This record gives sequence, structure tokens and C-alpha cells, in this order.
Amino acid sequence: MKTLTRLGKSSLTTLLILLVSSGGVSLAKQSAAPRDEAGQGDLPRVENAKVEKRNVAGTLAATMTDLEKNATNPVWVGYGIAAVAGQHTICCGNYNDSNGQWCGKCTLETDREHWSGTKVGHGGTTDHKDRDTSANQGSVKLEGGQRLVVLFRLQDKHLTRVKVASEDCVLDAGGSPFVWLTDVKPAESVAFLSAYVREGIVDGGDKHSIGNEALTAIALHDGQEAEMALESLTAPAQPEELRKQAAFWLGAARGKEGFTALQRMAKKDPSSEVRAHVAFALSISKEPAALEEMIRIAHEDESGHVRGQAIFWLAQKAGKRAVSAIDNAIASDPDTDVKKQAVFALSQLPKDEGVPKLIEVAENNRNPEVRKQAMFWLGQSQDPRALGFFEKVLLK
Repeated sequence: MKTLTRLGKSSLTTLLILLVSSGGVSLAKQSAAPRDEAGQGDLPRVENAKVEKRNVAGTLAATMTDLEKNATNPVWVGYGIAAVAGQHTICCGNYNDSNGQWCGKCTLETDREHWSGTKVGHGGTTDHKDRDTSANQGSVKLEGGQRLVVLFRLQDKHLTRVKVASEDCVLDAGGSPFVWLTDVKPAESVAFLSAYVREGIVDGGDKHSIGNEALTAIALHDGQEAEMALESLTAPAQPEELRKQAAFWLGAARGKEGFTALQRMAKKDPSSEVRAHVAFALSISKEPAALEEMIRIAHEDESGHVRGQAIFWLAQKAGKRAVSAIDNAIASDPDTDVKKQAVFALSQLPKDEGVPKLIEVAENNRNPEVRKQAMFWLGQSQDPRALGFFEKVLLK
């Protein structure tokens, strides 16, 4: 100690540099958060909770059963698992497939979910919740090799909620105990969640049903176990609503393997409602081949409803191939309702593409119902070119 106090400031700095370079002191390790012993990733930042770490004893299902039977008051249980590859935003269970969203604090113990950032739900619509300016905001992109936090709420000796979040999210447990499990195997996680998937989905329950929440968690797991679980839910013997929800996640999060499963559903699922939903799932897939499959559906599906839905979602993608498929439907589809849907699809295109084509249909199509539909959507466009067209027609 006396030796150190006699050192000048520059000499002490030199000594520290030598110690670090020789391995005597690791400043990086001292500042980093400790890893859990099972290699499950860092314990997430948890606020307003007494946190307990627990190793999985036996199986995950057995451990959760033991926790449930002792959970009279609210308890949160969580663990880390490898996240599916790709860039996704997960904040308090709300999913977005872009990399531009931010998440800060997730308040677990509220009926009205609260977080800082932007929410994007299954339908792709965005609405803004109140921002918690006290939260430390940070990117929650889940890319390949990163981890997902799976969360369960227990009360009255049974499971009441399932949530997922990025490992970077700050979790506010609202005063409830928080148990962090280590050594959770991916296969056991998927199997445990799968037992809850049907709850609330079969009857078209809301997105916060346990079934929908469990399905979301499975879809965001990395690995073959999650892939197989999702695909098993698309079998024709499964309820329609369950197949539709599984199709959404195959398109939204599962990449090439998800596209392959959707392609199979598009050709073989016996329900026109499910196949129509597959067209939507293909529209949110990032696989290049998804566009070609949507065009095939628009041409070949036996159901006019499905062809019309494929045309509508093609319009959301725009591009020459999509516009060509819409034009073809107006010219060649035998079903007038499908032609009308294709005209509506033209109205969804960027105006510089859609308005001239609507004028062309209104002027030249032989089907009066189709011409009428084109004129209606031209009127809705409020575009000067549409006004010029109406003036020309009325002054003839």
C-alpha cells in the first residue's frame, strides 16, 4: 500500500496498463454483467422484484408445475432461449420485423401493457402507447445468435400469461417475485409452450390469450423443434383459426423454411379461408420466391375469394410483376368479383401507377361492373387526372 501511495499519477496509470496487458487484471470482465452458470445469457434487468435464480430440476414442465402449485400470489418466471435468426423487434410481446424500433421498459403487472417505443401487432398496424421517459431506451433488435426472454405469470396456482421480450428489455415486475430459470433446453421449452397453444385460439380469442402468446413464443425460438411445432399446427386436421395463426408466423419470422411450409399450405389446405390467409402470410415473408407464389395463387386457386385476396396483397407489394398479375386478373379472370377486387387493388398502388391504370379500365373494359368499380375508385383518389377523365366523359 505504501509503495502505491508513493507512485505518481502517471506511474500508477502505467502500472494498470501493464497489469491489464499481462492478464493480471481484466477491466472488461469487471464491468460486464455476470453470465449465469448454465450459459443461458445474462439475467435481464429486472426492477421492482425480489429476484431468485433457480436451476431447472428434472424437466422444465416439472419445474413449472412445482412453481405453479406454490404460486398463490402473482409470480413471474422467465428464462433465456436462442432467438430465431433475422432482425426483429420484441418488446413486451409486441413483434415487428423491422430493425428501426426501440424498446425501453416493459411493465409486466398491468392489464394495459405499457412500454416505451412503438408497437406493431400481427396485422402490421402501428399505434403509439404512452412513452415512459424515465426508461432507458435502447435497440432491441433480435438477430441471429441473440436471445429471447420467455416469461410466464403464475397466480392462484396456475399459469395466467405468457410474454416474450428481448434480453435487452428492462422488466418491471411491479413488486411481484421474479424467478429466473437456468439450463432450460430448447426442446423442452417448445414442448411446454405447445401444451398451451390451443387455449383461446380455436375460438378466435384475442391476441392476448394464452394460446396466442404461447404460439408467438414458439415462433421466435430458434431451431428445428420450433420449426416442427409450427408446421404441425398447419395440418388440415388442426382447427382453421390455429392454421391461420401458424401461417402468419411462418411468413413473419421463419424465413425460407417458413416459406416452404406456406407454399405447401397454399396448394393443399382444403379451406379457402386458410388459403386466403396464406396469401397474406406470403406478403409479409421476406423470401424472394414468395411473390411468385402469390402470383400463382392469383392465377390458379380454385376459389375466387382466395384469388381476390392474393391480388389485394400483391398490390401492397407493387412492382412490375405484381402489377402484371393484377392486370391479368382484370383481363382474364372468369369471376366478376375477382375482377372488381383487382380494380380495388389498382387503387392501392402508388398513384402514378394506379390512377392511369384505373382510367384505362374505366375507358376500355367490356364489363360494366368493372368499369363502374374503376370509376368509383378514381373518384376516391382525388387525383387531378381522375377529374380530367370525368370532365372528358361528362362533356362527350
